[in-house]
Amino acid sequence: MKKVRKAVFPVAGLGTRFLPATKTIPKEMLTVVDRPVIQYVMDEARDAGIEHFIFVTGRNKTVIEDYFDVQFELYNTLAERGKNDQLDLLRETQPKPGQTSFTRQQVPLGLGHAVWCARELVGDEPFALLLPDMIMQSENGCLKDMVELYQHTGSNIVAVQECDPEETHKYGVVGRGDEAHSGFEITGMVEKPPHGTAPSNLYINGRYILQPEIFPLLEAQERGAGGEIQLTDAMLKLMTDQAFYGFHYRGRTFDCGSREGFVEANVAFALWRPDIYPNIVKVIEDLLESTKPMERRSKPR
Repeated sequence: MKKVRKAVFPVAGLGTRFLPATKTIPKEMLTVVDRPVIQYVMDEARDAGIEHFIFVTGRNKTVIEDYFDVQFELYNTLAERGKNDQLDLLRETQPKPGQTSFTRQQVPLGLGHAVWCARELVGDEPFALLLPDMIMQSENGCLKDMVELYQHTGSNIVAVQECDPEETHKYGVVGRGDEAHSGFEITGMVEKPPHGTAPSNLYINGRYILQPEIFPLLEAQERGAGGEIQLTDAMLKLMTDQAFYGFHYRGRTFDCGSREGFVEANVAFALWRPDIYPNIVKVIEDLLESTKPMERRSKPR
């Protein structure tokens, strides 16, 4: 069994739901409290033992590459001013030389195509896939627990969470089979099933561990929903030859690809911070009190 050493981050999306903010700033660089969304996902991967971080980028995403680079002027200025706490924080989040790789997805053909673009960098070994829109909050990282399950099964792992059964048509949903260590066998997958047809209420939350045999399937995969190459379609084909296991994640997941999820993530992570918790609670209470009797005069666009 090969170790899961590499992780793929598809960061080529345009982030149109956050315009005009994302006109010049990648959506992955929008901050939750005081760090970019992509940093939370990177930290989760690092905590799971990932050694090589692969970013599938697009145009106007070079700021992500710059973010993970060493900024000598900033480091020297902090050192000269004795701001060692801030300097240590930057060094902790800094990848080591050679740990990051960047490749381009020149054509926006969907998640499956973005994963396929990383094939040469991944090579012939299992890899983690983390969707950067989704950030997790729990004592134990989602991917870390998935790696533990992988070490017992040696196969493909998909993280899932429960949703309202009436909402299953919005997600990719899995069928649940027999229990297996800390997870369960996946009996099937369906992308956005029509009402009343979902095999369960367990939706795929954006974390995967996949075997390299997915790459030739993605290469031959025809375009599916939305005219894009769908990862789920390729995983279904892979299921005919390899087992898939589900890891039921019990923490919180925030969809930072939506405005509501992004705001919710900011509030939740601020409340998780002991250094700012008291002030944030007071701010929220004051805002709720001051806006309670007010009626909105107009709705935002």
